[in-house]
Amino acid sequence: MSELVTGEAVALELRPARLPSRALAVLLDLIVVFTVYIGVSIGLAAATASLDDAAQLALAIAAFLLVLVGVPIAVETLSHGRSLGKLACGLRVVRDDGGPIRFRHALVRGALGVVEILMTFGVVACIASLISARGRRLGDVFAGTLVVRERVPVGQARFVPPPPPWLAGRFAELDLSAVPDGLWLAVRQYLTRMQQLDPQVSWAMAAQLAGDLATRTGTPAPPDIPPAAYLAAVVQERQAREARRAFAAHVPASPTTPGSAYAPPVPGVPPAPAPAPSVAPAPVPSPAVPAAPPAASTERPATGFVPPA
Repeated sequence: MSELVTGEAVALELRPARLPSRALAVLLDLIVVFTVYIGVSIGLAAATASLDDAAQLALAIAAFLLVLVGVPIAVETLSHGRSLGKLACGLRVVRDDGGPIRFRHALVRGALGVVEILMTFGVVACIASLISARGRRLGDVFAGTLVVRERVPVGQARFVPPPPPWLAGRFAELDLSAVPDGLWLAVRQYLTRMQQLDPQVSWAMAAQLAGDLATRTGTPAPPDIPPAAYLAAVVQERQAREARRAFAAHVPASPTTPGSAYAPPVPGVPPAPAPAPSVAPAPVPSPAVPAAPPAASTERPATGFVPPA
């Protein structure tokens, strides 16, 4: 199976789901939906026993449409493509460009699913999935969606390159609260695949992503920093903040100083030296002259980014 490729030539890590996993997810969804439908039908039959046949038939049709059609559409819309069966199988419904689906996508998939899954017992859906190169049924074709594998094996995870050392801590005051998850995903996937792209295409995509990121943060990207280096530095800053939040609730007390809290290290900032033991100072005949600080090393490890001129 080939990976998903967006219009900007970025290969996404999500891969189209195969027919067995999709069939298992649909089977789990149908078991849950039919169980709910049977319970609702029994309750309606007991509650409408005094009504005439026409009213009972109208309520039965309404219950069928509400439970077997409306509920799956609502679940896929609210969960952004994750039903109970797909969640159990590690699948998700996305748009052709890899983005999350909306109500209109779920509506088209649900409406055609009544025909190709419920009325034909899944025969039409299986035939369409076998014919399609990416395993799409008719509902996916008309809705412009695709069922993908959301769980990527650990061995296939790609490494995000770190930013240059001279950018460490430069964006510590940047407001990242308004950046959506979709943009973070696009930036991360670009950083993992930028070496595979043409240099001109890579630079143009980095500039576009940097502009979108600067718009969300409200602070323009520095013109003296390459766009790819700017993206890597902001991603590292976000990871550092998430690490601080994750370890904030699990801060042990320092064994040397009772009651003191352990502060997680910040990337790019050297740890504070341990306090020296209290020893009586020896008599010094002359005032101590402070030692000159060591000269900073001018060597920088190769990171793939060029420092500003």
